[in-house]
Amino acid sequence: MSIFSNIICNRYEQKAIDVRVSNLQRRITQLGDKIVTSNFIFDEDNQTIRTELQLMAEQYDGRLVIVNSNYKVRSDTYKIEPAKSGSPETGNVYNISEEVISALAGTPSSNVVGDMVQLAYPIQTAASTDSTAANKNTMKDNQGKSNIVGAILLTASIRDVESTVNAMEEKTFLIIMLVILLVCLFSAWYSNVLVKPFKRVSQSIDHISEGSFEERITIDGYTEVINMAESVNKMINRVEQLESSRQEFVSNVSHELKTPITSIKVLADSLLAQEGAPAELYREFMSDITEEIERENKIINDLLSLVKLDKTSGEMNITSVNINELLELILKRLRPIASTRNIELIFESFRPVIAEVDEVKLTLAISNLIENAIKYNFDDGWVRISLNADHKFFYVKVSDSGVGIPEDVQDHIFERFYRVDKARSRETGGTGLGLSITRNAILMHRGAIKVYSKEKEGTTFTVRVPLNYIA
Repeated sequence: MSIFSNIICNRYEQKAIDVRVSNLQRRITQLGDKIVTSNFIFDEDNQTIRTELQLMAEQYDGRLVIVNSNYKVRSDTYKIEPAKSGSPETGNVYNISEEVISALAGTPSSNVVGDMVQLAYPIQTAASTDSTAANKNTMKDNQGKSNIVGAILLTASIRDVESTVNAMEEKTFLIIMLVILLVCLFSAWYSNVLVKPFKRVSQSIDHISEGSFEERITIDGYTEVINMAESVNKMINRVEQLESSRQEFVSNVSHELKTPITSIKVLADSLLAQEGAPAELYREFMSDITEEIERENKIINDLLSLVKLDKTSGEMNITSVNINELLELILKRLRPIASTRNIELIFESFRPVIAEVDEVKLTLAISNLIENAIKYNFDDGWVRISLNADHKFFYVKVSDSGVGIPEDVQDHIFERFYRVDKARSRETGGTGLGLSITRNAILMHRGAIKVYSKEKEGTTFTVRVPLNYIA
């Protein structure tokens, strides 16, 4: 605004000066015609002309000088005595300034000096002059082409223009100050309006850090803030889920570890309460106690495996492994378990596969998948394991003819201690940690695992692992 107002004021000043100069030139031209008509320029005194010259000088707060073609001053409103008719010896004042010389040569000029404008303008008459003028030799014909008989020098004040411009600048400055004040006030108000949603987001995050997950952010405004609020709400939901999972995990761990101990205590108390119990009863109770101890040991081992896999900086012992041979060894170990229920293990290998993997962790992951396929299968069922590869990955598919997984819980099966059928899991000795361990082991290999299942029709797990380990 300051630059713009400065440009406007400068242009106005220049335009006003141009208009003033144009008006002065028009007045000088009219005055020149009167001077020629009255023969004032030819040494004839004329009080009317002198009065008009004085009035014009006072009107423009300046000075008017009339010079004839011989550079003699005929009139000067600055009270310099002019040359009088018939008295060439007295009052002879000449003006041979550059402006006069230029004007008598036919070239008018105008200059602005400070708060004054100076004009030099030729006085012209008709080409054919009267005899009086010719006899007095005051006009030069110059081969019939020159009709300049004198010059008018006008110095006029333009202080009123400058006063107007200064007034405009003052008003503009006040307007700019007012606008700046209004902009500052509006900016302070609007910035507060804009920051309010962020303050609410910040407060919500503070509440989350304090453990409160009930609050949700609802913001109506521009798109970016709405998107940010939605993202924060998603983060809150996720944190709430993680917190719920953590609490459930702690509860499940406590429950799973406590259950075998409770069973052992009940069995031991029962033995102690029966004095003189037969040896067969002791063996039966001790067998049950041994099973509970084994169950406790399995839970602890699974928890230790999960903790090791959860470490982000977990060590990976990467070696080049023949995946075909690895699967054969796993199946050899698990066939006796499958044969107790007459479940057939089928292995299909489409090509030899050599990959860079951690053999122990991958064995644990695939063993869990095949063991689950056996545990949650029907008697006389089947489990099919297939191995294939392309130029980047190898794929292990474990399919079974078992009970399947309901579609609405398939997103939760990789959570710790989650079990679709808790009663059946306890019967089969499941802890709910196997698939979580499997998923973590696969992810540590930068791989992926997917499940496809339909209730009572079986389940298929597909594992994809890079052939070359990506650190």
